[in-house]
Amino acid sequence: MSRYARQLAILGSERQARLAKASVLVIGAGGLAVPVLQYLVGAGVGHIRLVDRDVVSLSNLHRQTLFCESDIGQAKVAIATKAMNALNAEVWIEGIEARFGPGNASDLCDGMDVILDCADSFAASYIASDHCLETGQPLISASVVGSEGYCGGFCARAPGLRAVFPDLPERLGSCDADGVLGPSVGLIGSLQAQMALAVLTGDHGSLGQLVTYDATAMRFGGFRFDGAPNPVANLAFIASETVKSSDWLIDLRAIDEPGPELPGAQRQSVADFGPTGPEPNNNQRAVLACRSGLRAWQAAERLSKYWGGEIKLLALGD
Repeated sequence: MSRYARQLAILGSERQARLAKASVLVIGAGGLAVPVLQYLVGAGVGHIRLVDRDVVSLSNLHRQTLFCESDIGQAKVAIATKAMNALNAEVWIEGIEARFGPGNASDLCDGMDVILDCADSFAASYIASDHCLETGQPLISASVVGSEGYCGGFCARAPGLRAVFPDLPERLGSCDADGVLGPSVGLIGSLQAQMALAVLTGDHGSLGQLVTYDATAMRFGGFRFDGAPNPVANLAFIASETVKSSDWLIDLRAIDEPGPELPGAQRQSVADFGPTGPEPNNNQRAVLACRSGLRAWQAAERLSKYWGGEIKLLALGD
């Protein structure tokens, strides 16, 4: 046990044994996942399932310090799995090259003691939260954009993500558009790993708590949300393979926007939806699609004000 001697002094042998038996799902293999993986593997968490379908690019390297220039173009999951195997052979790293979504969320989360949302994806965060709220699994979700970030413990004994973030922003922040600082990502990812270790060893104080960080002001903040009500997830994401031929299918992407095709869909924009805007027949289900899910949610909120039928969302990705 000399590998874990320094943390045994704090955790004790019983809680260290819990870590060895624990299973964790890490969604995303980017900047947040780098410290998460290194610290959880270093701590001796027995089984880590890592899911991501992205490849390493040059613009990743300033914050995703697990990768190097020779890794560019290779699958992040493959590189991360190899590196973590070298760090601690006692830990089973299960790498899965796939995109986390409503179609595989149940299988990927099955048997996991804690779910860590490191995806930096609007849709993935809500999909993970909706699933964990239903199953009772704890979710540690984090995000960093620009100079600000947060990390919180959701579900299980606490409310879900929708309880804290029920309303959509006008636009989604992104690393591409708004930039991001490497140390800020590392800091929030380390906090995410610490919260996960606490939950795995029986300390559930992190659940129901949100910690915020502002790099410009060099200031931490946060609050507890234990008693926040969970809104009904009316606008839930579905998998593209569950779309029915009878659905009223709307593609909100621009014609020249990259991404998978959506056969049979009508082209509309968010602005088209209003009191005199388009609507399905009464016996149809509305399915609204875009790249990230944000425009689909915005259009769905507009549609729901004058049409009372079932509405689902599709996040198609790039």
